[in-house]
Amino acid sequence: MPSHEKALAAAASAAASLMLVRSVANELLPDEVRDALRSGASYLRSRVSSRHTITVERKLDTFTHNHVYEAIRTYLAGHANIRAQQHLCVSSMDEDEKMTVALADGEEMADVYDGAEFRWCHIYRSVPTGNSGGGGGGNGKQLEAHSFEVTFHKKHKEKALNEYLPFIVATAKAMRQQERALQIHMNEGSDVWSPMDLHHPSTFDTLAMDPKLKQSIVDDLNRFIKRKDYYKRIGKAWKRGYLLYGPPGTGKSSLIAAMANHLRFDIYDLELTAVQSNSDLRMLLVGISSRSILVVEDIDCTIKLQQREGGEEDTNSDSSDQEKGRDKVSTLLPLQSSEIQNAPCVDR
Repeated sequence: MPSHEKALAAAASAAASLMLVRSVANELLPDEVRDALRSGASYLRSRVSSRHTITVERKLDTFTHNHVYEAIRTYLAGHANIRAQQHLCVSSMDEDEKMTVALADGEEMADVYDGAEFRWCHIYRSVPTGNSGGGGGGNGKQLEAHSFEVTFHKKHKEKALNEYLPFIVATAKAMRQQERALQIHMNEGSDVWSPMDLHHPSTFDTLAMDPKLKQSIVDDLNRFIKRKDYYKRIGKAWKRGYLLYGPPGTGKSSLIAAMANHLRFDIYDLELTAVQSNSDLRMLLVGISSRSILVVEDIDCTIKLQQREGGEEDTNSDSSDQEKGRDKVSTLLPLQSSEIQNAPCVDR
């Protein structure tokens, strides 16, 4: 028999013996021993292989979801190569919601970041949560365990941990910000915001406005968005103010909606007539989320402001009335304070 045929026969015999040993081990060895052997084999492979793998589990524990897993899922769903896969999972939480495309279990997809290739695979497995009663009975409950595995050359390990994964988390956050439903918040009481979805269709493409003026506003908003680090460096609050004036029906509300849709910022519509004191106003301002638009409507006639300086005291008022008056809305200067870090202010 030629030497190469002998080598093939020996390899086939060794493979058959290995399969027999594995089968016997699975039947006779306890679960703990098998897990230890698998871990040892994985360690040996990692030492001799040029490829490294990072696993990202869906849940950190029974109740806590892993936000990195969700970020990877969002990132891969928006990847240009996702639709080239032969097997995909498509889902939707509601009939009106946009369908989500994701990798099917066991499917792989390649991604390139800064010249390095990363291969992603979605893994699903069923894990027993408790004792099945012994004797191979199937009475134990099963837990669905989902995870993503990314494989790459070992020389890119630091890049994967310190650059690639943070890039995925930031990109997914921006994607969700772009796709989420905007909200408009109104202060029903003196210091409480009440949110609802904003469905205003106005955009800068549909807005009736002088083209040059419209473009100047768009350029100003884009410049504002890009200068967050600049504001921080010079020690200024990251905010921008606009004053809109004109009779009803001239498009002030449509312009605000177009700004919100362009920036993907929520709107906080401040009704000053419901604000009774400086402390209530301060509570409302502190409750504004970052990356939002604060709108103060009819700022010139909604309330009668109490002057801090130059005003004459009412000698006929008793001391209790004067004490209450000290906490009334005395000025709109809080709208310019550092309490609003990320909100363009629009006064109408």
